[in-house]
Amino acid sequence: MRNWSLSGVFIGYMGYYLVRNNITLSTPFIQNQLNLSKSDIGTITGSMLIAYGISKGAMSVISDKAGPKKYMALGLILCALVNVLLGFSNSFYAYVGFVIALGVFQGMGVGPSFITLANWYPKKERGIYTAVWNISHNIGGGIVAPIVSLSGFALAALLGVSMANFNETYWHMNHFYTPAACAVIISLYALYAVKGNPKNEGLVDITEINEMRGIKTEEIKTIETPNLSSFEIFYHYALKNKNAWYVAWMDTFVYMVRFGLISWLPIYLLETKGFNKEQIGIAFWLFEWAAIPSTLLAGYISDKIFKGYRMPPAIGAMVIIFFMIIGYFTSNNLYMVIFFAAMAGCLVYIPQFLASMQTMEVVPAFAVGSCVGLHGFMSYVVGASLGTKA
Repeated sequence: MRNWSLSGVFIGYMGYYLVRNNITLSTPFIQNQLNLSKSDIGTITGSMLIAYGISKGAMSVISDKAGPKKYMALGLILCALVNVLLGFSNSFYAYVGFVIALGVFQGMGVGPSFITLANWYPKKERGIYTAVWNISHNIGGGIVAPIVSLSGFALAALLGVSMANFNETYWHMNHFYTPAACAVIISLYALYAVKGNPKNEGLVDITEINEMRGIKTEEIKTIETPNLSSFEIFYHYALKNKNAWYVAWMDTFVYMVRFGLISWLPIYLLETKGFNKEQIGIAFWLFEWAAIPSTLLAGYISDKIFKGYRMPPAIGAMVIIFFMIIGYFTSNNLYMVIFFAAMAGCLVYIPQFLASMQTMEVVPAFAVGSCVGLHGFMSYVVGASLGTKA
């Protein structure tokens, strides 16, 4: 049953990125449609990230008291609805307003995911299973470009127009409507697959399960949810927790680098490096997908070699990222730029993932959403917003 839950939050969170990273891919078209400046584009992407950061804090705190599957599915449906509305937008302020709404609803995805992982997987198994879940956003973010491109070809053929004409007039269909349709379908799967905690599903306590497997249980003893409000849980277990703040500040710096790269990658490669839109799609795809093997390896290493200590591999990755970014900005060769972009993506997700892992391990299971909310607020409102400034 826990594998069903893992698959539910995996595919569900992947869906959130389908209706999020499509915004970044659409920025060259939005810029051309409305004749916007880079600062205007930065305002659009930055507004969504700030809204998401605030929402991730509030929505994750609320998720401590909400049912994970219904909460995750509702957020996906609302994100899909906003994407449909974005397809009808024809002004700068309409785009800003709708991406702010999108950012708010995006905050409903991560809390249910971490709560599900904390409920079903103990600390000594959590590294690899959380790594598996974590690559969901790499897959979701990575398949946006192929989905948008392939659906563009299909829709152009269906409408009987050339791709040049389609990209000029109908680009909103494959950039907004197709990801929205995918998100609605995925929400139905999340409703089916995600389960509550073992006790609520009529199963034995996770402590007993792991005793039968010969796993020591002192680290994974289930703690019953206290009779506290969402705010009281957040205040006592996140806001006053110095370890939660350490994780939050580290993630803030990681997100500044990550979103500084990903938010400007399409326009930077188009205008500065001279890439065409197909080459940009490849670079965008590799930036996301290169992180899949590195994240899985980091989860395994942190479990097996570092015995649950998450920070050594995180710090090592952060040091190497510095050199990859230098190569990304200084190289003019097409293949080297793509290589450095892929390596930066490969490495930047390691400390982000391990910081998220640490979040689950500094608080009891019933307060995971609150701790996720704190570090999510800091990483997006401070880190990501700084990274997206023009």
